[in-house]
Amino acid sequence: MSNLKQYREKAQITQASLAERVGMTQGAIAHYENGRRTPGLNEARELVAALNALGADCDLDAVFPVAEAAA
Repeated sequence: MSNLKQYREKAQITQASLAERVGMTQGAIAHYENGRRTPGLNEARELVAALNALGADCDLDAVFPVAEAAA
């Protein structure tokens, strides 16, 4: 699961505003936040860059942590 929602809220931006900023739909942002979908590497980088431009002070691993391997 991503930490996108926490960082988006820290940046005080709506899903729709973030989506517009990176050229995605609000629905895509919602899916990423809820773990229904995972963005590709380029999309994840765009999201992190947008969040940082808004003052969130985060990196790729913080927003999209690597999932633990199943035992």
